[in-house]
Amino acid sequence: MGRLFPLTTTPGISDAGRRWLAGERWEVARPRRASTVMLVRDAAVGADAVVDGAVRTPTVEVFMLRRVSQMAFAPSTMVFPGGGVDDRDGEQDLPWAGPSPVQWGARLGCSPTDAQMYVAAAIREVFEECGVLLAGPSASGPLARVEPERWRGVRDALVARDVSLGELLRDEGLVLRSDLVVAKAHWLTPVFEPRRFDTWFFAAHMPRGQIADGDTSEADHAAWVAPRELLSAYAAGQASMLPPTVMWVEEILQASSASEFVAHAPHLPLIMPEVVHSELGPAMEVVER
Repeated sequence: MGRLFPLTTTPGISDAGRRWLAGERWEVARPRRASTVMLVRDAAVGADAVVDGAVRTPTVEVFMLRRVSQMAFAPSTMVFPGGGVDDRDGEQDLPWAGPSPVQWGARLGCSPTDAQMYVAAAIREVFEECGVLLAGPSASGPLARVEPERWRGVRDALVARDVSLGELLRDEGLVLRSDLVVAKAHWLTPVFEPRRFDTWFFAAHMPRGQIADGDTSEADHAAWVAPRELLSAYAAGQASMLPPTVMWVEEILQASSASEFVAHAPHLPLIMPEVVHSELGPAMEVVER
């Protein structure tokens, strides 16, 4: 028995899940490759850091977006920054530093080209949706200084696909820093969903000197979130999250620091939830193999 998520708590997928569970069948959609990033930072210890009379270890915050209600997939849902892979994320001359695409391929269990695309998409999407750029002038040392006024046009051009990530990096004299992201999980959208994603979850530490702003048309709210507060809101029905998001927010809650969370590289099985009958009623079952 895996972890159960009642369909009533899984936004946007209840109807299709119930129909599939009832025996209806249709052509299974081909999943689109995607990357998402859990951008984390240490939270300052304050008065609320006292629990049961003892000072709690500094907590970790994660940057999250709430998708606009008009989105076709997971509307009004709290998500980590991320999105679909762009074919140009795999271009051969992409300025790159850190573990190579070959090394990433060994870690992700895919070809070097596919691995490069997943990593590049993760870094590109964080910049597009948050304004945080995990790239610098060299393979080590400080990252790029992203002044919002000067970089707004560059960011807009990237979102519009007027330029590729590689073109942006070359124009600015920067290299992508693949050493700053860590693969955490591999999830595949259930077969009954009309929109499916083959998604790699990455983690990254919020770089000093940059600001996460959530200035994207795909979200109506963005903020640094305390995992405990978000999970409480989810339990009370005041916040919507998909199963992988819930499970990773729970993992972040357990970390004693952002560095600890990012550094841990877990086993990476492919996880695809299934719809089942359960004591909770129709539910999504997540089995970690």
